[in-house]
Amino acid sequence: MNWANLVEGARSLVFARVRWERVTATPARIAMLAVVWLLLTVGFQRVYVGEGALFDWKALTEAGFALALLGWAGYAARAGSTEPPAAAQVLTVLLAQLAWLALAGGIVFSALLRAGTLDALNDQAYALVWMVPVAWAGLAQLTVLRRAAHGTGWRRLGPVLAVMLTAAGWYYIDPSSSFWRVPDEQAQDDHFAIGQEMMEAQAPLLEQQIGALKPQRPGVIDMYTITFAPYEGQEVFRRESMMVADVMATRFDAAGRGLQLLNHRDTVDQLPWATPLNLHRAIDGIAAIMDRDEDVLFIHLTSHGASDGELAAQFAPMEVAPVMPAELRQWLDHAGIRYRVISISACFAGNWIAPLRSPGTLVMTASDADHTSYGCGGKSELTFFGRAMYDEQLRKQTLSFEQAHAAARKVILAREQAAGKDDGYSNPQIDVGATIAPYLERQRRQLSAAH
Repeated sequence: MNWANLVEGARSLVFARVRWERVTATPARIAMLAVVWLLLTVGFQRVYVGEGALFDWKALTEAGFALALLGWAGYAARAGSTEPPAAAQVLTVLLAQLAWLALAGGIVFSALLRAGTLDALNDQAYALVWMVPVAWAGLAQLTVLRRAAHGTGWRRLGPVLAVMLTAAGWYYIDPSSSFWRVPDEQAQDDHFAIGQEMMEAQAPLLEQQIGALKPQRPGVIDMYTITFAPYEGQEVFRRESMMVADVMATRFDAAGRGLQLLNHRDTVDQLPWATPLNLHRAIDGIAAIMDRDEDVLFIHLTSHGASDGELAAQFAPMEVAPVMPAELRQWLDHAGIRYRVISISACFAGNWIAPLRSPGTLVMTASDADHTSYGCGGKSELTFFGRAMYDEQLRKQTLSFEQAHAAARKVILAREQAAGKDDGYSNPQIDVGATIAPYLERQRRQLSAAH
């Protein structure tokens, strides 16, 4: 390893002029720098992906393309010139830059991952964070190329700039490109189509599962549950939906009285799809089984949320309409269900409170109407709200939704501050109707006695 090459690469990263007389470009040293960059990139990406990762050999093609692009850029900058530096020297400095960026970026992002900051980012912020070192590298590389061209103008570097901008744009569109993938991510890359057989099998599935629900028990406040996760693109919503369903089944005696509506390619033949029509039908189906004046219907919705209250839905190639708060209120009123507990884990979820408010309804949200919630990014295991409210409080500490929500608020605030959330506290909300509050307390005593 030639340390002078690395020193000049580091200097060029902070936009100092390269001392070309110190740069030694031989095939062996160029290859060594390429290997160092590749090993650092592969190693740190393995840290990002976590357990269960599988190596994706196809990513080597992209790495080879990147190296070829650097070599071509160095040649283009020096084409037709007899002055130093040589094109091989330019390539050497560009590779040294990449090695330093891989090392520094790997250390920084590993620290952010350990602190939980990366997990808290949504998809757009996550992509933007990854683009910062890419933009820095592009500017530093372009500076080296411009100086290597010795002021011959942008005519020679025009094609280089166009190619670099195209490559950076593609990286922004697909920032997930990695040498390592978990099995679920690999499955997402496979072709997925919704055919006639799948449609015909899905149609009676909800009806069958409604028919299999346990009947209500006279004199017992039974809890019937629906979990609804309509955004297929991120595993966090599937995990949260299933976790909440498990908590309700084990802690609230709702086993056999719950429906899971989920958009995910792995469960298309097992669970009904999370569509507005299926949610409406699920509410009507449960209303026909439960005692609408004695039992409680619990609904947990988890997805991305918009400032107008829209709950995002995605299940490509099928188009799924979003669910709106007024629609859910209409369906519940039409079904005649008196006691309702509604939980919304989404950004701007506070917009759901006013439309759902009634004496017999408890509404709790992951955020207020003006702020985002946290933990719905691609690397998140659970949302901050789902983990604190259900996995930690209701699973282990209390059977009271009000107590769990109050405790979760404090935990979420501390975690958001530690993660560096920069748009303000999500400020989870709760609204408890006058008639449901004492009724849920009766149910809590009933459950406590059973436990």
